[in-house]
Amino acid sequence: MNIDERRFIFQDLRSVEGYIDPPDALVFKALLQAQTRHHLQGGMAEIGVYYGRSYFLLRRFAQTKEKVLGVDLFEMDPPEDGSLDQYDRLMENGRRLGFAMDEDLIIKGDSTRLVPSDITSRIGPVRFFSIDGGHHLHHVLADAKLAMEVIAPHGVIVFDDTFNPAWPEVTVGVADFLRTHGHSLACFAMTKYKTYVCRREFHALYAGAIAEEPDLQTLGHVETQFLGSTVVRLHNPMRRRVMYELMVRSGLGGFSERIYRSKVKQVRDSVAGT
Repeated sequence: MNIDERRFIFQDLRSVEGYIDPPDALVFKALLQAQTRHHLQGGMAEIGVYYGRSYFLLRRFAQTKEKVLGVDLFEMDPPEDGSLDQYDRLMENGRRLGFAMDEDLIIKGDSTRLVPSDITSRIGPVRFFSIDGGHHLHHVLADAKLAMEVIAPHGVIVFDDTFNPAWPEVTVGVADFLRTHGHSLACFAMTKYKTYVCRREFHALYAGAIAEEPDLQTLGHVETQFLGSTVVRLHNPMRRRVMYELMVRSGLGGFSERIYRSKVKQVRDSVAGT
């Protein structure tokens, strides 16, 4: 990971309100760069962009001619202080981070009412599809079906909040989807928040990309089984998560990325010596 990538993931993205944390940001980076190395091209899409944290991560690692599509209801109530509403804040965040914002690539609406051509007509077959929209069963199944219909043969689908006890229907929806498509789809990685899926013929490639990525070596790698697939579960120790948040909240954001390049004890000792 070069200095520009580190600055973007650990500093720039922190300026955008959202939920993707460093481990998943590093997984996104690893998979997107692996696709690029293997000349696996395509558009990228995200359902549920919120204020754009993970959407801009996709933008950062897209190649020059690749397009990134965002879908959201954009129905969050405007702030009482009269500041920008959700959609305008997304667009402003993008411009602030240096991205050209194309309104045709931001769909305001219900993702469950989209048809495949709404996506492919804008960005072509999709190589990376992030699903973080509605968290009820019918939302998950509809978004998963849509993703399945537009991904390229080498495409990756990422489900958010798969095992979050606050949203049990997400777990049911993802499991139902994978059981229905188990002949062709396989899960290859999991984190605390996300589940990563691809077609079975690409399982070894993406599992290898996770296993070999230097920026993921400080995370625990635990092999498990999920619905007939061998999956690597990436574990981020609690001490690292707590240390990271404390450093960010203390204004040490520029130093916090070292936590994900070092063993927890090494970082703890380094901080104690400052």
